[in-house]
Amino acid sequence: MLNRKLKMGMVGGGPGSFIGAVHYKAAVLDGKIELVAGAFSRDPEKSKQAGQNYSLDPQRVYGSYQEMIEKELKLPPQERIDFVSIVTPNNWHFPIARDFLQAGFHVVCDKPMTFKVEEARQLKKIVNESDLLFALTHNYTGYPMVKLARDMVKKGELGAVRKIVVQYPQGWLATPLERTGQIQASWRTDPNQSGAAGSIGDIGTHAENLTEYITGLQIRELCADLTAFVDGRLLDDDGNVLLRFDNGAKGILHCSQISVGEENNLAIWIYGEKKGLEWHQEHPNYLYVKEQDTPMQVWKRGNGYVAQYSPAAGRATRLPSGHPEAFIEAFANIYNNFADTLIARLTGNEPDSLALDFPDVNDGLRGMIFIDTVVQSARKGAVWQKMENQ
Repeated sequence: MLNRKLKMGMVGGGPGSFIGAVHYKAAVLDGKIELVAGAFSRDPEKSKQAGQNYSLDPQRVYGSYQEMIEKELKLPPQERIDFVSIVTPNNWHFPIARDFLQAGFHVVCDKPMTFKVEEARQLKKIVNESDLLFALTHNYTGYPMVKLARDMVKKGELGAVRKIVVQYPQGWLATPLERTGQIQASWRTDPNQSGAAGSIGDIGTHAENLTEYITGLQIRELCADLTAFVDGRLLDDDGNVLLRFDNGAKGILHCSQISVGEENNLAIWIYGEKKGLEWHQEHPNYLYVKEQDTPMQVWKRGNGYVAQYSPAAGRATRLPSGHPEAFIEAFANIYNNFADTLIARLTGNEPDSLALDFPDVNDGLRGMIFIDTVVQSARKGAVWQKMENQ
């Protein structure tokens, strides 16, 4: 048992950041983690402002992540950060993760993991050669009913999976919002910060990760059509992808950020030989189970029968049935599993197998390969493209 909280540092997440605040709230929710240091912005004054907002010691609010590494290493081991959370735009993920890992710190990183596939391969090598933990915040895997769906597939309830349909439509970029100075729109549509893809990198990777997490299958090849509908936009704001999986299953993935009226409508349908599953992120506490010529079942989060069937779903459940759990709690489940694994490591114990259930560097590399393959297919005129193994 660790007789203290884990000490977290944060890079990024300064004033105006959406995801930084989400990570902070999720990390501290279970009382196992405290934020003690940060380099919240490349602007030292903005970093100081964020530190004040988090009530941090000014001496541990840094003007750069390099300064943060240098000065944290000078602190006694029991005082320095245990891990860093990286919540910057995509182009900074790799150098920050690399440098903290090489300095001996564990890492939690927002997705996509890196800017380029080559960086992802390098990062996997660094993690594998170290004795350090790396978590990637594909937060939708943290929902209890997603874990229930995964366990149903794993236990053979559906039979062999034949068909997968996954969608992620949003409407917030239906206009050239990036030209108004809106921070989130500005960097997510900028190829110098976001990478080779827009909507595919931002939300399409969530759809890809959710599909492979639930089914346990891997995409073998794909055929992609990408479009930038908004005039002058440099990256795709809409993507449509046909999928072929390693077991012979077929799939359709579409994501969009110009679907007017849509908010965050991530949803998935999985059809096997015997049953089908359906889950919607905007109504995350319900999993729909379908069987031919039989009334549809609705499995509801928080009930004892869910935890009995899926211990992972039970572990990820915080509130009684009828009290909705959602986005922050799903993020918190990633941090909670990471924290329990790290605490076991620090105390010389083996982590509970359920605590190891969080996305890692392999998922991050898989996501980057997906982005690269989609972009290659689209650039060649929507041709079938094999998705490389790791």
